[in-house]
Amino acid sequence: MKKLTKTPNYSRLITNLASLIEQGRKAAVRYVNTALVATYWLIGRRIVEYEQKGKERAEYGEALLKKISADLTPRFGKGFTERNLEYMRQFYLTYPEISHTVCAELPEDRAAEKSYTVGTELIPISQAVSGISEALVRKFPLSWSHYRLLIHIDEPFKREFYEAECIRGNWSVRQLDRQIQS
Repeated sequence: MKKLTKTPNYSRLITNLASLIEQGRKAAVRYVNTALVATYWLIGRRIVEYEQKGKERAEYGEALLKKISADLTPRFGKGFTERNLEYMRQFYLTYPEISHTVCAELPEDRAAEKSYTVGTELIPISQAVSGISEALVRKFPLSWSHYRLLIHIDEPFKREFYEAECIRGNWSVRQLDRQIQS
């Protein structure tokens, strides 16, 4: 009986399997990251909507973010500090147009299910849970660290340029930061 480990075909099999595992892990990390970014955008939107309570402009103070942080941090960990919540809020305010795009991408069948509000539109809950997350994930291809840098760029044209270059050039956060600073 031949030893399997000595055959060239077996070595090729192991190489192929290792490559598949690495690709799968990278894809999982990418998906989890974009799902988190979409979640942070939604958190920012909810905070802004709560602050505004139907008004055009918010009359908010830091007390709200402090209270939210105090309630979420024990449950979900240190990622929900006041500062991070402010980043999430600013993220939504910097990318508010995503809300309209996401609504446009959802299926048209809005039968007599319970509804969920996105912006000004009512969307059936089943579609909101699956449709919004999938649509939002597609809208945010970069990491949360990338977006935390991008939200500080006031000019939309510059922000869009850097975002596109990050995607095109597969820039790391350090590379983005270096480009913004130069």
